[in-house]
Amino acid sequence: MSQQSTDALSIYSDYVCPFCYLGKAAMEEYRQQADDPPEVEWRFYDLRGYKRNPDGSIDHDVADGKDDDYFEQVRENVERLKNRYDVEMDLDFSTDVDSWNAQQAALYVRQSYDEDTFLDFHESVFEVLWQEGRDIGDPDVLADIADETGIDSEEIRDATDDETLEAELRERFEQAQQAGVSGIPTFVYEGHAARGAIPPEQFERLIEGGQ
Repeated sequence: MSQQSTDALSIYSDYVCPFCYLGKAAMEEYRQQADDPPEVEWRFYDLRGYKRNPDGSIDHDVADGKDDDYFEQVRENVERLKNRYDVEMDLDFSTDVDSWNAQQAALYVRQSYDEDTFLDFHESVFEVLWQEGRDIGDPDVLADIADETGIDSEEIRDATDDETLEAELRERFEQAQQAGVSGIPTFVYEGHAARGAIPPEQFERLIEGGQ
């Protein structure tokens, strides 16, 4: 994993995390209002890694203490925040979606194209999941996103099967955990961190006040 730029806001996230999508909206609102907003560095995190089997599949039966009451609270919090940040999204679709292929494809785009192309692809993956309710774990869906963002769709299909990219992505997840990231979204700026879908004013405190 490359070293964080000293003047960049690093964001650890996973496409299937609803609070990452909401936190992104709040961060963008802050950046639009700020006089001199920092650059953003998106970093990958495997939200469901603890449920991942050796073959890469997700075991949805893993006991993690997240019962119906937990998910009801999540729904309530998502509803509250989506109204606060004026975000449209499908609340429950991500439950059975695995983001590994999407993150591996995004890593390929980051390494092979310029930053603007990566950001276009990255943004589209979020939107396709949360606004269109499509399965971003499906290589066909990722190929469609590639076509729409000016990327060769066959490159993306190949990227999802690339063992070198898989190993590098796994290493990035491990390094995030070693760096102390235990939940997402996590926003890091100049040694200070905040977790969760924080409001725009908290970004201001984090970035301008180091809190």
